[in-house]
This record gives sequence, structure tokens and C-alpha cells, in this order.
Amino acid sequence: MTLAPLLAAGPVVVLHTLMALAAFGLGVVQLAAPKGTLPHRALGWVWAALMLIVAGSSLFIHEIRLVGPWSPIHLLSLLVLAAVPAAVLAARRHRVATHRRAMAQLFLGALVVAGLFTLAPGRILHAVVFGP
Repeated sequence: MTLAPLLAAGPVVVLHTLMALAAFGLGVVQLAAPKGTLPHRALGWVWAALMLIVAGSSLFIHEIRLVGPWSPIHLLSLLVLAAVPAAVLAARRHRVATHRRAMAQLFLGALVVAGLFTLAPGRILHAVVFGP
């Protein structure tokens, strides 16, 4: 394992990766910890901000180009940019089931599934984890 491919990738990719890793770690804590508590709400704001940074930064990453500078993953980014505020709003309106479902789907889809795709051969994180 070496961080060299990631550090050579540029500041936006590094920011995106570090924020995604932080969001993943915090997401695990949020899903496992008691809900409705002050720490859950405070850390939830941090997680939401991390997710917005991850999705926003991805719009400036154009490693895979299928339609001009864009790829299908950019559609996921736009979805996340809309879904995070909607999920937070659901919590603020005490629509707990909607909030819980949206946050779990964001975690699984935008972090776990999308994160697994970053381990595909030819991708930067594949080189980080498995070597060049």
C-alpha cells in the first residue's frame, strides 16, 4: 500500500478522497450510535457537510469522460447535492423515517457502492491499495 498515486493526483482528488474517507468513518459512527441525541445531531451536520464537499469536489474531477468532461458518477454527485439537504430538512421536520432512509441510502450508494468502484483496476485508489 502506498499513498504516492493519490498524492500525485492533484489537490482536488486528494480533498475528495480524504473527505470521502472521513464521511465513511463518521457515517459508520452515525449509523451505529444512538439517534436523536445532541452528539448525533452535531455529528450529522458535520457528515452532511462532508458529503456536500465530496459531491461538490467530484464535479471538478474528470478522470473518466463519457459525455464531454462528464461521466455517470457526476449524476450521482448531483443527486447527492440535492438529497443531503432534503434528508436534513426531513429531520428538521421530524420526518424521522424519511430522514433515516435517505441517510442510509446516501451512505450505501454514495460512499459504499461508489467507493467500491474506486477500487477497480486503473483507478487511483486501486493503485493506492493494491499497488501499481
